[in-house]
Amino acid sequence: MRILLVASAFNSLTQRVFAELGDRGHSPAVAVVDDEDAVRAAVARHPADLVVAPMLRTAIPRDVWSRHTCLVVHPGPPGDRGPSSLDHALRDGARHWGVTVLQAEEEMDAGAVWAAEGFAVPDGVAKSDLYRGEVADAAVRAVLLAVERHASGRWTPRPQDGPPARARPYLRQEERRIDWREQPTESVLRALRAADSQPGVRDELLGAEWFLHGGHAEDRLRGRPGRVLATRAGAVCRATADGAVWIPELRRCRTDTDPPGLKLPAALALGDRLPPVPEIPAPLQPPPGRDTWSDIRYTETGPVGFLRFRFPGGAMSTSHCRRLLNAYRQACRRPTALLVLGGERDIFSHGIHLNVIEAAADPAAESWANINAMDDLVEAVLTTTDRLVVAAVGGGAGAGGAMLALAADEVWCRDGAVLNPHYRLMGLYGSEYWTYTLPRRVGAEQAAALTEQAAPVSAARALVLGLVDRVLPASPGEFAAAVARTADALTRHTDTAARIAAKKAAREKDERIRPLAAYRADELRHMRDAFFTPDAPYHALRSAFVRKRPAPGAGEHLDRLSRPRPVRRSPERRR
Repeated sequence: MRILLVASAFNSLTQRVFAELGDRGHSPAVAVVDDEDAVRAAVARHPADLVVAPMLRTAIPRDVWSRHTCLVVHPGPPGDRGPSSLDHALRDGARHWGVTVLQAEEEMDAGAVWAAEGFAVPDGVAKSDLYRGEVADAAVRAVLLAVERHASGRWTPRPQDGPPARARPYLRQEERRIDWREQPTESVLRALRAADSQPGVRDELLGAEWFLHGGHAEDRLRGRPGRVLATRAGAVCRATADGAVWIPELRRCRTDTDPPGLKLPAALALGDRLPPVPEIPAPLQPPPGRDTWSDIRYTETGPVGFLRFRFPGGAMSTSHCRRLLNAYRQACRRPTALLVLGGERDIFSHGIHLNVIEAAADPAAESWANINAMDDLVEAVLTTTDRLVVAAVGGGAGAGGAMLALAADEVWCRDGAVLNPHYRLMGLYGSEYWTYTLPRRVGAEQAAALTEQAAPVSAARALVLGLVDRVLPASPGEFAAAVARTADALTRHTDTAARIAAKKAAREKDERIRPLAAYRADELRHMRDAFFTPDAPYHALRSAFVRKRPAPGAGEHLDRLSRPRPVRRSPERRR
C-alpha cells in the first residue's frame, strides 16, 4: 500500500515505522508538518491509501480525516487521552502501560481503535528511553497490525467503549516542580525521569532558572537539600531531602534578555556559577551493592568483557570520547578473548556532540577536536588485534556512532534497532574511518547508496545488507542478557584463537594495501573544509538541528526518501 506518514518530526519512532513498512513491501512516504495547513498540503502532495501519524502534535483537520482513513498513534492504552500520557504514567509510577492506534476524528485521542498493544514499565526507566524502547516496540506492532487490518478491507475499528475515558491534561511545569527540602529521592527521580529529554523540569539553581534533564540515584553523598554536592563526568550531584541525585544535563531558561539555552552537560552549562565542589569519579568497575551513576562501566564474565557506555541522546563530546577511549584501553589490558561494546539498552551512539559544539566559543575548533577524538576511539577498536570485539546495538546508531559500531569485528543488533549510516543531513563528508569500514562490509556500490540516500535502516534490512552480523529478538530490558548469552556461546563454540589470528593477519594485509592513516587523512581533509569554511552548509544545518528549527533542504530530502528504493543483498565479506 501507499502509506503517508505525517509527523511533527522525523523522530526515532517515525523513522522506525517508515523502515518497517518499507521492509514489508509497502511504499511509505513521510512529511514533517507543523500545522493543519501543512497536513493538507502533505496529503495533496502524496496520494496514499492510508495516512498514519506516528508522532503528531497538531490535529488532523476534519476535511482530511473525513475523506481519508487517518490512523494516529497514541502513547497510552485505550481510553487514555491527552498530550502528556507518558509523563503522567512515569510520574504516577504506572507498572503497565500501552499504545493505541486509533482513527482520527473531532475529539483528540477519542477515535475508534484499530489496534492496541500493552507492555510492562521497567523500574527506573526514563521517558525518552521508554519511548524509544517499549513504547516504540508496542507502537510498531500496533501500526503493522492496523495496516494489515486496513488492507484486508474486512476489519471494523472498535469504539472506545468500557470504563470512562481518562483525559490527562498537559502536565505543566507548576506540577513538575520539585521541592528539594521535602521530597524524598524516589519522588524527585520520578519527576526528573518523567521529563528527562523533553521538556525537562524547570528549577532555580545557583541564581538562575534552568530545565533539569535526567536523574539518577546516588547512595552515599548527602548534604543540605537542593545544594550541589559534587560533579562527575559533566553531571552534577544535588542533595534531596533524604539523599541525592545525579543530573546529567541542564538547559538555561529563556529570559527577557537571553534566548533559551541548549541542553548541555550540567557542569558545562553552569560554567562560572558552579561552586568549588569536588569531582568524584566513579570506578570503572563499581563494587557490588553500589547505587550510583556512571556513564561508562566495565564488567567481566569469564573470557568476556563488557564495556558499557550510555551518553544522553547518544551524543559524544570530545570529553566523552576521550574518557571512553581511556576505559577501552583499560578493558584491553584485561585477559579476555572477547570484548563487548555498548549499552544495556537504548541508543548506542549518534556521533559527535552537536550541542556542545554549537555552544563552544569556537564551534569550528570544537568540531575538529570532537571528530579527532571520535577517530582516536574508532582507530583503537580497529587496531585491536589480540581479542575479538563486538558492538552491541540496542537502539539507535547514527553517523559516527554507526561507524564506531562497524569498527568492531561483529555487530549485534536488537531487532528494534534503527541505523542511520550516513552524515549527509548534517552537510558532512564523514570520518571515523567509514571509507574503510562501510565498503568492506557492504561493498562500494551499496556504501555509496547508503550514504547518499541517507535513509533509516531497520535491523532486519541491515542484516540483509551486511551492516550487522546478528539480530537478537529481545525486548529492550532483555537485550543485555541476550548479548551475554550470545557472547558466552561464541566463546564456547568458536575457536577464538584462530579467529583472532586471522583477524590480525587481515588487518596487517589491509594496512599494507592502504594504511588506516591514509583513510583518516583523506576523510579529515573534507571535514576540515566543512568545519572551517564559515558559509559551509554544516554550520546552518547544525544550528537548525540543535535549536529545533526547520533544516535547509529537509523537505526535499524527505520527498526523495519517499520514493521506492531497491534493496540489494551485499556480497560475502571477509570476517
